[in-house]
Amino acid sequence: MNKRTARNYLIILLVVGSSSALYALMPRTARAPAEPAVPVNSEPGLPLPSTGASPQSRTGAPAPAHDIPAAEVVAENLEIPWSLAWLPDGTILVTERPGRLVMIHTDRTVIPVSGVAHQGEGGLLGLVLHPHFSDNHWLYVYLTSQTITGVTNRVERYTLDGSQLKDRVVLLDNIPGAKNHNGGSLAFGPDGLLYITTGDAGQSQLAQDTAVLAGKILRLRDDGSFPADNPFHNAIYSFGHRNPQGLAWDKRGQLWATEHGRSGVVSGLDEVNKISAGENYGWPAIQGSEQETGMLAPYIQSGASVTWAPAGAAILDDYLYFGGLRGEALYTMPLNGEPTVTPHYAGEFGRIRAVAVGPDNFIYITTSNRDGRGTPESGDDKVIRLNPTEL
Repeated sequence: MNKRTARNYLIILLVVGSSSALYALMPRTARAPAEPAVPVNSEPGLPLPSTGASPQSRTGAPAPAHDIPAAEVVAENLEIPWSLAWLPDGTILVTERPGRLVMIHTDRTVIPVSGVAHQGEGGLLGLVLHPHFSDNHWLYVYLTSQTITGVTNRVERYTLDGSQLKDRVVLLDNIPGAKNHNGGSLAFGPDGLLYITTGDAGQSQLAQDTAVLAGKILRLRDDGSFPADNPFHNAIYSFGHRNPQGLAWDKRGQLWATEHGRSGVVSGLDEVNKISAGENYGWPAIQGSEQETGMLAPYIQSGASVTWAPAGAAILDDYLYFGGLRGEALYTMPLNGEPTVTPHYAGEFGRIRAVAVGPDNFIYITTSNRDGRGTPESGDDKVIRLNPTEL
């Protein structure tokens, strides 16, 4: 056990005063399997962690209270959670890949989403609220569906009325889908437009075809129409992607994306990319640090011997945070200076999917240990809140 991990355990013991809470955040390899899981704050009658304190910012924001733990379980017993969002009242929304939207506050409400085909990596994936949600109550999801012609993905918009999804509108459909490589992230950019990641659907050549939506980052208006300045006069914003999963903008308005590299007998060469309109990011023609005229190599890549399997991404105080599935870590990368990637909590929580900055400026992650590729333990899957001052 390293010094930082030992320090974190001591903090949790002092704050929570419960051996079950310590157990929930111990390295997975160090736990006794017969121990019970930590009680979760999302059970009926138990409040979520306070969002009143802000963590210390690397730009000088106030320091957090001393009683804020390094890591805290917010919700557990979820099934393959994929994306996170927050309602104005602090309610956490979570998509579960089998096709459920879960609302977590002082209790838990589950809303089925129709038309979801949960197979392989597909299902109910991305989730984002409209920037003016308080006015229009619009909620967007990305899902995999089984159609007459095969597996496809689509983007839908709903009005969230209390705990009901109403006024379904299909904004974009016929995105090529497959058992694997469906992409699935949704995010509104600082330009007020909706960005969408799509995978190559297991057909790598599609990533280079700017008439096909697979292997791309897409950009739409909030009603599904195409912005006039999209580079190919369709939904496509950038191309040559294998399976991009995370989207985040820095304070200068630069879009960053995480992307899965090769897999199978060989893996590694996972990527973090700086995204610009109309650019070709090379898949499958180039990988890793290879160069080709008219194609962009990644800003940083994992190398041939390291696999991050990067998932959700978020930016806080000039640091990019992204989850690792196969890497089983939360990774950080400074946006200024030399590009380096540092793992945190390696192996402690298992596979990490969603990464988001909450309204309290803490980092929230979801585990993905019930997705068929992890080792689920009691309480999986979870939403965990991390104090960024401890990273």
